[in-house]
Amino acid sequence: MPPRPPTRFKKFALTVACAAAACCAALYMVKSLAGPLPVASAQGPIKVSVNEVIVPVTVTDEKGRFVSNLIKSDFKLYDENREQTIDFFSHEQNQPIVIGFLIDTSNGMKIHWDKYQEAATELMLNLLPGDKKYSGYLISYGNIPELVADTSSDSEKMVEKMRKIKPAGGSALFDAIYMACTSRKTVQGEPYEPRRVLVVIGDGHDTASKKSLKEVTEIAQRNLVTIYAMSSVAFGFHTDGEENLNTLTAETGGKVETPLNNAYKDVSGYLSQPQDAGNYAIQVGTGGYTAEISSAIFRSVASLSGDITTQYIMRYTPDVKPSSENRQFRRIKVAVNLPGVELRYRNGYYPFAVPEGLK
Repeated sequence: MPPRPPTRFKKFALTVACAAAACCAALYMVKSLAGPLPVASAQGPIKVSVNEVIVPVTVTDEKGRFVSNLIKSDFKLYDENREQTIDFFSHEQNQPIVIGFLIDTSNGMKIHWDKYQEAATELMLNLLPGDKKYSGYLISYGNIPELVADTSSDSEKMVEKMRKIKPAGGSALFDAIYMACTSRKTVQGEPYEPRRVLVVIGDGHDTASKKSLKEVTEIAQRNLVTIYAMSSVAFGFHTDGEENLNTLTAETGGKVETPLNNAYKDVSGYLSQPQDAGNYAIQVGTGGYTAEISSAIFRSVASLSGDITTQYIMRYTPDVKPSSENRQFRRIKVAVNLPGVELRYRNGYYPFAVPEGLK
């Protein structure tokens, strides 16, 4: 499914599809040795043993453009520094995906709330065109996370819910990620088809969660979720939340878009017009400022959509004995036979069951 250029609030013909079955696991994913996959529940992640690993990989050139003409022989894949045989390779543009949209509704989102509300709507409509192969769900998080719209192919349902959300209170980002991994309806075919993705829209800070960053990073890795983020941090500001987003995305193979920090990068004369209110390339409160902020956010929408839908998918059976002493996190490395490119992928996986303390 190649990404469409953002077209605001354009409606599609929709088909509602909700099916519960399969385990709470996705993205570069794993096959269970224990037979049929159980249904995810609110009690915690299911126990899974690994037989096959699936690794989605994004490849970009030095200018950040997607490289989409590579073939299987261009890649090498390593598990704990041991080269693996790639059993399956695909670069289909219409790969099934289930996407969780996690929306920060804390007080910090009030300033540009209408812009991010519109951006979330664009992502929903762009990534969920009404085909049963693509489904999603919506979680808002203020003081506590709330599953606003459960898993469905009906993007219009999520859009309507999104329009009614108002920001207020604190932020429970980590608990929202935990909820996405444990407490929604799953789609038949997970974790193989569809893959699983989370998109966080917020500044990354957390003031109200019971779970920690370390816990939810591991839960996301164990449940094979790739996390993307659109940061709401304003130009010139830096917060502790930025590091949270960087950690979550880097550890799971996603990336962070920072539209407000990039809004001025192509504007000349940033310090050429001194004024008492401060030196600004674009005057706050003017049409030019509003247009630039909107354009930056929608460029981020297009970038996230493109990244999610242009990945290479590889599968391999780890050349590691089940009795191996290394029973915890296993490191993955992917290399490509092409200079000047950047690869983004999950940095490893957990081959065995979730420890009791993480449930």
